[in-house]
Amino acid sequence: MNETYHIPVLLNESIEGLNIDPNGVYVDVTFGGGGHSSKILQKLESGKLVAFDQDADVLAHVPNDSRFLFAHHNFSYLKHFLTYYGFEQVDGILADLGVSSHDFDVAERGFSTRFDGALDMRMNQTAKLTAADVVNTYSEDDLFRILREYGEVNNARKAASVIVAARQNKNISTTGELVDVVRGLVPQKMSNKFLAQVFQALRIEVNNELDVLKSFLNDAYLMLKPGGRLVVISYHSLEDRLVKNFIQRGDFEGDVEKDFFGNIKLKFNSVGKKFISPNSEEIARNPRARSAKLRIAEKI
Repeated sequence: MNETYHIPVLLNESIEGLNIDPNGVYVDVTFGGGGHSSKILQKLESGKLVAFDQDADVLAHVPNDSRFLFAHHNFSYLKHFLTYYGFEQVDGILADLGVSSHDFDVAERGFSTRFDGALDMRMNQTAKLTAADVVNTYSEDDLFRILREYGEVNNARKAASVIVAARQNKNISTTGELVDVVRGLVPQKMSNKFLAQVFQALRIEVNNELDVLKSFLNDAYLMLKPGGRLVVISYHSLEDRLVKNFIQRGDFEGDVEKDFFGNIKLKFNSVGKKFISPNSEEIARNPRARSAKLRIAEKI
């Protein structure tokens, strides 16, 4: 585990949520610095752990362990990869969504408003679409839609208009340039939240995060054994809403599906409280954990 790369959030709670069988098969779809994976491996005997991560920066942290199999892919490949390697179903799947601490702290990755770096935001560094492409080529209507839907920005129309006007003079190429363009749209006391919402919207668009999450959740249901555990940590309301609806209703929109006789058809039972949040000690140690919500579910 490399805590200088990424401090694992809700570590003990999420591992407990998996209810690990020492001889079972588990999947960590967001390997990062290996914090959660390391804890899972400590509890395994003859069991197996499969981990996914598309970020090239994590390769330095992959352990040399016969019980461990690494997939250098986005977790949207969950079903394909597991099936290819002969895993019909698994005992537990863990997802720690969002951006790693490492990526937020590296200026050239473009995820943070704190640094002036390339306007990139790709989690997969080989992908083509960057945040600069979005900012400089998308229409005003598309920018408005992204800012409103993915960032929940209140003045999304004005922000989109200002961006389009600014790029007429020259391309917006760095995070600092984007911050300078939009920062004046809100009072200074609201600036940090507003900029975080703008960056979140662009990041979600660049990485297609919500569609990937939906695909993952559907595949997780298929690949879990009955009684298998799904453990998901989310960091903003858009992610958490999809996870909550899928667990509680079996549908991303929150609509209840019923069978011919009117009985509710559910995919999972929630385990424990509706969600678990970090305590004050963890937040003091790792302020980025503040918005985390952990949901645990068991496949019916």
